[in-house]
Formats: sequence, structure tokens, C-alpha cells
Amino acid sequence: MSSEGRILLIGQGITTLSALQSLLDRFDVVGMVRSSDAGDAANRLAESAGVALFADTSLAGVTCAIKQTDPHAVVVSSYDRILPADLVSARPFVNVHYAPLPRYRGRATVNWAIINGEPRCAISIHSLVAGLDAGGILFQQFVPIGPPDTVTDLYERLNAIQRDELAGAVARRLQGDEGQPQDESQATYACTRLPEDGEIDWSASTEAADRLVRALTDPFPGAFTWLGLRRLVIRRAEPCREPRYEGRVPGRVVRIDRSAGAVDVLTGDGVLRLHEVALDGAAPQRAADLIRSVRQTLGLSTTRLAAALEGREART
Repeated sequence: MSSEGRILLIGQGITTLSALQSLLDRFDVVGMVRSSDAGDAANRLAESAGVALFADTSLAGVTCAIKQTDPHAVVVSSYDRILPADLVSARPFVNVHYAPLPRYRGRATVNWAIINGEPRCAISIHSLVAGLDAGGILFQQFVPIGPPDTVTDLYERLNAIQRDELAGAVARRLQGDEGQPQDESQATYACTRLPEDGEIDWSASTEAADRLVRALTDPFPGAFTWLGLRRLVIRRAEPCREPRYEGRVPGRVVRIDRSAGAVDVLTGDGVLRLHEVALDGAAPQRAADLIRSVRQTLGLSTTRLAAALEGREART
């Protein structure tokens, strides 16, 4: 057991496991605030390491965990609530934020970085103070975003950096380093994303549709469209450069490659090739095994909705 200090870890999401791994190498992790899940790797590691688990992730639950463990510092890695000023002023708090602070404060930052076509994302480890993702930067590293990168890929890279760097940043904070102050004039914010925000707009560009698909891969719900009146999640796709269409109906299926399992769909300026899809929560399958006709148009239309409503009225 390390003698460098007692740490309480607060974490809800997919960043928590690598945070715990990093902290266990250097500190006495006296507790972890995280929802109970017997199959969760972070919880299994905590249990095997003798770390007390606190399943109540509410602000009241966090406050109770801090009182019970009396840590030298609290580390936050993926938590969806703003901690009150009186709580964070009582002892050092360190937050891990996967964004290039002061830009992209807020939610879903890696998803937004891909959606917005950013050339890179980042991990920022900072002193947690009153205010959303404010506080001095203790560590920051950028990660490039390439054309095929998914949010799954980026989280793997960012988690690996957190695994290597978090404990050192926390040690510096405990030694009195409050980090490099952020330039508030450069601060930007990212709003919460909901599952319904993942609907593909086929009239937008091919690149926009492709980025949305890549931004919502596992463990996120996925970018989706509609096949008839059924929700169709696009699991894997890529821009298709040829052929070029001058007459187009966005969302129209224009090619089905049954041997490769791919389906080409028109966007506002090109073609998106679908490789893997899932219908209504079913298992993923090849796009060509589900989409079978070039007369099909993906997405909801007023004509189709009107027909469905007329059919419903006729049955009543």
C-alpha cells in the first residue's frame, strides 16, 4: 500500500477503470463512488484491491463517501454532476476531462470533437474548482483524430494516457501545484447529447453522416435512421467517392453489393456506404442482408408518416 496519500475516486463511465489502475499504483485508494454492477471491470478491480465501493452516485452519496473515507484528495473521472463549491474547497479535487481545455467544457466532448470534424481531441487533468471544468491544468496531451477513427478508438487511446499520467498529476496537486490557469476568454462549451440526437440527416454531407456514425460507436447508442417505420442503427459505414450523382434523393438506396454485404445510400453531396447495421436493437448484420431494394429510401418522410396515420385511422 502506498504512503503517498489516501484517494477517493468518483467515476461513472468508461474512463474509470484506467483511472483506478493508475491511482492504485501510487496511492491508497480508500473508496470508489460508482454504481453497482457485478460484471463491471472497474468494480471487480476495486473489490480485488480492497477498495470500498459506494454505489450512491448522487451528490448526497458523494458527500457521504467523502465523510466516511476522509481522503487527502478526491479524483473525478467521468461524473455527470457539478460538485458544490463548499465541498471542493475543503480538500484538493482533481478532475479528468477528455477535451482540450479551456475549449469543449461540458458533456460528450469526444463525440462532439468527431462530429465537428476536429483534427484532434485531448485529455486534460486539472484542479477541480467551482465552475464547469474550470481550474488549473496539471497535465494535457492531444490525440489526433484520423478519418477512420471512431469514438471507441479515441477512448482507448485517451484511457491509456490517463493510465500513465493521472497518478503523477494527482501527486503534484497534493504537493501544492494547482496547475496552469485556464484562459477564460478561450472557453467553449459542449451540451449534453441524447440518443435521439443521433438521427442521420441524409440531406447533409457525406462527411457529416460519416462523422456521426463514427462518433456514436460502442458504448454509445449509435447513429440511426429509419427503414420504413423501424429504427435502423448504422454500426459501420464509410464515405464512397464514386460514382457521382447529379440527380439525387437523399437517403435513397442506389447500390446493393450482396457479395460484400454493403449498401450505398445517397447523401446531400455524395454516397455513404453502409457495412453493418442493426434493426430495432437486434444483433448487427450486413447491410445488404437487411436492405434489399434500390427503391428504398432511408429516413422518415411526411408521405410515409401520412400513409401510416391513414392506415391507423382506417383500422379504428
